[in-house]
Amino acid sequence: MGMAKPSPQFGGDPVLVALGAEIRRARAGIGLSQEALAVDAGLDRSYVGGIERGEHNITIMNIAKIADALKVKPSTLLESSGL
Repeated sequence: MGMAKPSPQFGGDPVLVALGAEIRRARAGIGLSQEALAVDAGLDRSYVGGIERGEHNITIMNIAKIADALKVKPSTLLESSGL
C-alpha cells in the first residue's frame, strides 16, 4: 500500500481539521497513541497522523474503523467536532 497523499482539493478544509482534532482529542482522552489507534483501526500510522492534521478527505469506512477503535459511534465523532 502506497503512502496516502494529502487531499489536494480538501486538505486543510475546516471540516477535516475539526474532525481530525476531535479524533486526536478522543484518542488522547483514552490514553491511546497514534500508532495504537492505527493498529486497532487497521490503518497506517502516518495516515492517521494526516487525518488528525486534517490533510485527508477521510472515507466513512475509515471514520467507522477509527470510531470502533475509540469505542464511540461515528456520529459521536462528527457531532463532537461540530459537524
